[in-house]
Amino acid sequence: MGEKLKYGMIGGGPGAFIGAVHRAAIRLNDEADLVAWADVIPEAERLAAGRDMGVSDDRIYGSFEEMAAAEGSRADKLDWVDIVTPNRFHAPAAKLFLEQGINVACEKPLCFTVDEAKDLIDTAKAHGCLFAVTYTYTGHVMAREARQLVRNGVIGDIRMVMGEYPQDWLLDTLETITEDNKPWRADPKLSGRGAAVADLGTHIENWVNYVTGLKIDSLACNLDVFGEGGVLDNNVEALIRFENGATGIYWTSQVAIGFDNALKIRIFGDKGTIEFVQEENNYLKLSLRGEPPRVYSRGAGYLTPEAAAYVRVPTGHPEGLTEAFANIYKDFAAAIKDKKTGKQVNEADYGYPTLEMGLSGVEFFNKCVDSSEAGATWVKVDY
Repeated sequence: MGEKLKYGMIGGGPGAFIGAVHRAAIRLNDEADLVAWADVIPEAERLAAGRDMGVSDDRIYGSFEEMAAAEGSRADKLDWVDIVTPNRFHAPAAKLFLEQGINVACEKPLCFTVDEAKDLIDTAKAHGCLFAVTYTYTGHVMAREARQLVRNGVIGDIRMVMGEYPQDWLLDTLETITEDNKPWRADPKLSGRGAAVADLGTHIENWVNYVTGLKIDSLACNLDVFGEGGVLDNNVEALIRFENGATGIYWTSQVAIGFDNALKIRIFGDKGTIEFVQEENNYLKLSLRGEPPRVYSRGAGYLTPEAAAYVRVPTGHPEGLTEAFANIYKDFAAAIKDKKTGKQVNEADYGYPTLEMGLSGVEFFNKCVDSSEAGATWVKVDY
């Protein structure tokens, strides 16, 4: 099987939900070991947490700057670094590690601005590095099935897309938000210009782009800020025009009562419709013109080979969030291994969301903010 890959992580320490999910997903594949970690928590807590993760004391760091300098000079250099910090630190951390020749996997959104995203693309190319943006829901088996069905022309030419992603987690927090007390996602210094539109809206944009290949031509967006203490958007409505003439409607919210994590995307073609519901991600609904609707089940023998390659357990045994992340890391590890053996790597062929997709997400949420600030006017999107 060969020697395991080595990765480091920035952020994701005690109390951070997403870091633990990333580590668990990587363990599922059993292809890489966590050997370095950085966080800004107090030293005693940091050492204790790092040791619990299995990291040796000499590779537990108090900042990503310290970690990049130290790890970049080691003979046993990291195969990649995982960035699971608040948005503000994505670009500076990624750039430092790319400059050390270390591949990067980064949480979304990629960064604050389009210029930052383009700089990361240039830096990755200059240093020959691979880069994955961990848009989770592209990792689901049924997302891969939807992608292949679209590529195979099953639903025909796409006419319209409807995407929604409501949550209600911010409702209680709204009552306690003040200028000095707010979750980082509601803090412009840490989150950037957009909150719900960057956190959730980019998931819709990426899933649609990943599955269909459609590029947005222009959009008109309204951002709502509900609650007295809020300063960033927590409810978003956007109208979309795609380059191929199709249209779309995107809605996301963090204050929609009764919704947990309800990403749902419907893709309407001239031959049929695909519907994906994240909370029921083991299934995919396909409706073809003149035929009864059918429901595809993850793990079934009729899936396309491109999707079946990611099935981990038999049909009827649910897979979920961790497995979706694991599928993204499976793709990323495959690209890294090929690169290490001297193969020519075209990242678009491996299945994980690329740095260019990260740029698209940054362009999307910034244009949404531009549109809303201009009175929900139509603005051109330049991918």
